[in-house]
Amino acid sequence: MIDVAVVAYAARQQPVFDENEIEMMAPVIEDVRVATGLGPDDLDFTCSGSSDFLAGAAFSFVMTVDATRPVPPIVESHVEMDGAWALYEAWVKLQLGEAKTALIYGYGKSSPGSLRDVLATQLDPYAAGPLKADAFGIAGLQARYMLDAGDVTEARMAEIAARSMASAESNPLSIRKGTRRVEELLAEPYLHDPLRAHDVPARADGGAAVILATREVAERVCERPAWVRGIDHRMDIHHLGARDPRRAPSAAIAAQALAVTADKIDVAELDAPFTHQEALLATELGLDSEATTINPSGGSLCGHVMMGAGLTRIGEAAARIHRGEADRAVAHATSGPWLQQNLVAVMEG
Repeated sequence: MIDVAVVAYAARQQPVFDENEIEMMAPVIEDVRVATGLGPDDLDFTCSGSSDFLAGAAFSFVMTVDATRPVPPIVESHVEMDGAWALYEAWVKLQLGEAKTALIYGYGKSSPGSLRDVLATQLDPYAAGPLKADAFGIAGLQARYMLDAGDVTEARMAEIAARSMASAESNPLSIRKGTRRVEELLAEPYLHDPLRAHDVPARADGGAAVILATREVAERVCERPAWVRGIDHRMDIHHLGARDPRRAPSAAIAAQALAVTADKIDVAELDAPFTHQEALLATELGLDSEATTINPSGGSLCGHVMMGAGLTRIGEAAARIHRGEADRAVAHATSGPWLQQNLVAVMEG
């Protein structure tokens, strides 16, 4: 396997961006270039992740290519997924020896509409769609299953929210942050029983960008590269009635393929938009909550950019390695209701 590392990461997110997608992403892409000293001509491949459906226009990703300085012409690709899956495509490109460097970015603007209603269109159009449940309602059903089975408690969910918001205090990108007591959070009204406001993601506009490089470039442009030791992604069946909402087999299989639990994990950045999903993912990935710091950035719960949240988790985990705060990290990305699709990456310093 060819050694490949994340050598730079940058992101922007806030509740609403008045800028268009090009203006929103150009500074992020420029930041990762400046961090490495790599110019447009030094980047062999560019891959992006976004959603035409979210943007409300076909081939909407084409406009953000302008933010990458595409003149002279560049080698470019796109996935209709979170930017984490764009990173996977770029990683494969580097593994094949077809490139030595790659720019990856993912972005989304959800403020113009109701994201929770847009996401409901992912449901099976025959069995689940007619129920008219939005994304929060579907997540609430999953939480209820877990609560009734004793997999999690409302107090545990509040503890995850409180810890995430406290961690987010040191993250300037976070939308939701602050010091809250568990008792105070449990006293809040339900938003979607059994979910309260702190149990659901803080919606944000924005995006993230990273640069991948092979060893000959990585060691030159980054003092402490985050080497990608393994990356795997799987998908569970679409039909909700055929799945156990208390499990995420695709996440567990991906983690097992990468031997996540074989060595100590210092940091885990999990793309868990809902509090109960963090508890579920920690179990499926076999993480030791005492030995591993989970979501030190505040996670997707404190700032969720549709189509950028997963790539942000990879970037945040890599940044901990860059700064010497971690030696081994796990990053996770997800898409679809009830954690239907999952990507897991293991990185080392």
